[in-house]
Amino acid sequence: MTDHTAPTPAPDDVVWDLPGEGPQRTALLVLPHAGGNAHAYADWREHLPADVRLLIGQYPGRGARFAEDLPRDIADLAGPVAACLPPGVGDDLVVLGHSMGSLVAFEVVRLLQAAGRTPRALVASACRAPFLDNPAVVHPERLDDDQLVAAIKERGGTDDAILDDPELREIVIPSIRADFAIDDVYRCPVAEARVECPVTVIGGDADPVAPAASLGRWAEVTGQAFTRHVLPGGHFYFQDQLPRFFSVLSSVVGGRVTASAP
Repeated sequence: MTDHTAPTPAPDDVVWDLPGEGPQRTALLVLPHAGGNAHAYADWREHLPADVRLLIGQYPGRGARFAEDLPRDIADLAGPVAACLPPGVGDDLVVLGHSMGSLVAFEVVRLLQAAGRTPRALVASACRAPFLDNPAVVHPERLDDDQLVAAIKERGGTDDAILDDPELREIVIPSIRADFAIDDVYRCPVAEARVECPVTVIGGDADPVAPAASLGRWAEVTGQAFTRHVLPGGHFYFQDQLPRFFSVLSSVVGGRVTASAP
């Protein structure tokens, strides 16, 4: 009999651990966007203080987890990350997600707080609040590969060289389809959409996927401090705003956040 059981990933395949130098006072966990992977955020290490431990989630179906079954829902993305945080990561943890990764980050925070390990802060980037319907559905099941690639290029954030190479595209398209299918339908019931830590939301002023005017709705998921920052740019605004983006992020990681109006 053939064993079709999916391989069990090693913890360091699920969460990359990129420490800086010296004692690590705070950990920053980053959750990638739909179709993204840990590689896309590895160079954030050079923009963070040396005493901040950078952790990056890697989703099923990519990298060392390529042989795993593709994710079917948000639990397949968030659950393994929450379960595979490295030893020594305590409550001095900031969890950040970009785009769909913000929803994954929100679910990771909920899992950790249910286990009595509430992170110090949640940072949502370029994403709707979790109790809202997706205003920019992709419907990957209706698109052929060329149409899906065109939709991805319009959002930005993915290396066009990968999407234009037939062999590489064949490798990444399945995970992109899976992620967008999850993002299309995810919605947390209003009564359950709560976290017990401060929330910071960051977005671009010209983002068609997560309009800046809607970002303030994230204030409704927490009774703690809430801050909102809008920077110039589209859905991947931070790529052209790295100094300003990391200035905002450093204020959160360094615990220097003051509440602002939604």
